[in-house]
Amino acid sequence: MGIVDLIYKAAEAKKNAYVPYSNFYVGASVLTEDGSVYTGCNIENASFGATNCAERTAIFKAISEGHRKIRMICVVGNETDSFTYPCGICRQVIAEFADKDTRVIIAQNEHNYIVKKIEDLLPAAFTKSDL
Repeated sequence: MGIVDLIYKAAEAKKNAYVPYSNFYVGASVLTEDGSVYTGCNIENASFGATNCAERTAIFKAISEGHRKIRMICVVGNETDSFTYPCGICRQVIAEFADKDTRVIIAQNEHNYIVKKIEDLLPAAFTKSDL
């Protein structure tokens, strides 16, 4: 599974977003260590604090199925001129299940995307090695 495949999966997941308050659709796809792919969308809640981001939805689905390592994660946000980066909480969750080779793809579409490492997005992350 390549980057473009993950972008398509994330864009497809974005269609399921529940965003009645912000109307800001986000989709994510996660490629695990064995090649499995999980997708997620953002899910808002009237209390706002109970909202869950697309990235965490996809990661939690993978973890709940027994996976513990993310090889790649892709995020596709609203179609604008800018990119939708993972929020701080999502960066921390990605770091929990990533390693130095994990790639984070931030995409507008299959033609316009950025590839980062989690350490680029969350330098000096607090991880299990700090415990």
